[in-house]
Amino acid sequence: MANKYFMGIDVGTNESKGVLIDENCKIIHTEIAQHGVENPKPNFWEHDAEVVWWGDICKISNALIKNSGIKNTDIKGMGVSALSADVVPVDENCVPLRKAILYGIDARAEKEMEYLTEYYGPQRMDTLFNGRPLCSSDCMPKILWIKNNEPEIFEKTYKFLTASSYITAKLTGVYVIDRYLALSSFAPCYRGDLSIDDELARECYCRGDQLAEGKETTDVVGYVTAEAAAQTGLAVGTPIITGTDDSGAEAISTGVLEPGDLMVQLGSTCYIMYCSEKMVTDERIWAEDYLVPETFCLDGGTNAAGALTKWMRDTIFPDLVQAQEKGGENAFGAMAKLAEKIPAGSEGLVVLPYFAGERTPINDANAKGVFFGLLFNHTREHMYRAALEGVAYSIAQHVDIFEENGLKINNFMCVGGGTQNKEWLQIIADVTGHTVKTAKITIGASYGDAMMAAIGTGHFKGYGDLSNYIEPGMVIEPNMKNHEVYKPLKKIYHELYENTKELMHQL
Repeated sequence: MANKYFMGIDVGTNESKGVLIDENCKIIHTEIAQHGVENPKPNFWEHDAEVVWWGDICKISNALIKNSGIKNTDIKGMGVSALSADVVPVDENCVPLRKAILYGIDARAEKEMEYLTEYYGPQRMDTLFNGRPLCSSDCMPKILWIKNNEPEIFEKTYKFLTASSYITAKLTGVYVIDRYLALSSFAPCYRGDLSIDDELARECYCRGDQLAEGKETTDVVGYVTAEAAAQTGLAVGTPIITGTDDSGAEAISTGVLEPGDLMVQLGSTCYIMYCSEKMVTDERIWAEDYLVPETFCLDGGTNAAGALTKWMRDTIFPDLVQAQEKGGENAFGAMAKLAEKIPAGSEGLVVLPYFAGERTPINDANAKGVFFGLLFNHTREHMYRAALEGVAYSIAQHVDIFEENGLKINNFMCVGGGTQNKEWLQIIADVTGHTVKTAKITIGASYGDAMMAAIGTGHFKGYGDLSNYIEPGMVIEPNMKNHEVYKPLKKIYHELYENTKELMHQL
């Protein structure tokens, strides 16, 4: 009897990752594809969905099958995830009609958000958006932006899709979106039972039939078509689950499976997800149904994390990049070693990492990055460590919000490329005062996609089975002496934004 294998592919901001696992969740093979992101003007961030999203799916799927030596007919299911809260309009053949508008880093729909907030009024806003303000991670204002600014494209649109919906449609011909994305990123147009409120959609946005059908994340919604099989190397008829966003899949991969579990995803951006047994209304964060049935998710996002460290590498440490290119040490690794030599608090230097505006908890697309407290004794090493600390202060703000709402953190997991920087993990532990852990397998969302495909096709009964296969990795205990050093600096971090936001907006 042939072994069972499951494929997962995740499409991210700057790269895509794919994995094949066996029936015991052991990784058989992985593949990575790099791509770019387009920033045509301030606050505009885009991908070419056909070239980047679908192109990476085809590259990675073919490479996984070829380089693993596994027969495509032995792959019993596939799950995909991708950037969350994107919008790409497609025609009836699933051909994109424009470049995809990306998630929270794209803040072009600010006027639309202001209009909707005034149109609905405070009471209706509270009802429709669970007590939170509209933000750049909401998809419906982006659809309204297309309607207002590109009416010819709007009129031709058959479906407005997010990234995972687009990929699943390319694989199967079926247009679906999972509960997590439908009720969060596409609020307020989906009801709790995942039906579409056509009247509400038409009121401000688009026809209800222009939105994808709501499904559970692990539902098998279709099968690989002959056309998709020819391009991906998958067997015709391979089961495909609904899929989800990258952060949700990454949370599953790292063991966020029950209330009290928290994930901090250190990628190009930082995404924070907390699994809760109750819904919480707090305008500083987002709240919606979680992937695990009968639980809720409280989450937020910092727009610049790995992207900020990359900017610093390329701008302030070009000599380390050149050394790496000549066969020397990895530039990020060298930077981390330099940061270790700088004391906690960077000798009074505080960074606001708002280089691409900010999502939660300030929800301000016009926020700006700040280096505050610079003195002649500060070096580029201080600046780098202070940037790592700035992201940690943002994470700590979210942890404080959860705890203010009476929620206990039992399991603090970090995942993503940033976990390779152990000094950053130590800083996060020190700033928050919590023990920080990583999972043994840190490839991230694609691993979660493959495991959810195993659930959807019946190999596992449910999410609870996955806890038997997710093994612990690093455990980083907080240095409480450093924690005390960071307390007043975290307060300055918060007040610095409050005291400069009007000046930021004037810029």
